[in-house]
Amino acid sequence: QVQLVESGGGLVQPGGSLRLSCVASGNIVSINDMGWYRQAPGKERELVARITSGGSTNYADSVKGRSTISRDNSKNTVYLQMNSLKPEDTAVYYCNANAWVGFRWLEIWGQGTLVTVSS
Repeated sequence: QVQLVESGGGLVQPGGSLRLSCVASGNIVSINDMGWYRQAPGKERELVARITSGGSTNYADSVKGRSTISRDNSKNTVYLQMNSLKPEDTAVYYCNANAWVGFRWLEIWGQGTLVTVSS
């Protein structure tokens, strides 16, 4: 079974920081792109940031300059460092990966971790 497990969410005050982590496990040969998405109440899921296996990144305009995505390929792990958090960053954050499982590419989603930005 292939899965992604996120951690690091929680309650933080406006202006604070959080670091999300996501570990991929299971019968994975390699991972291509990895990314973070979020879904706020009543809204559609949206891209936050993505990173290729080579380290190229792209960010949503709403988080650019405040967030950094990184990955450790040896650990099949992707991170999202978020700074200067705003109430509008409140959402469930989902990890996403495209993994080669030996016979096909598989798109995997984590179960989500809740980030609440509130005073």
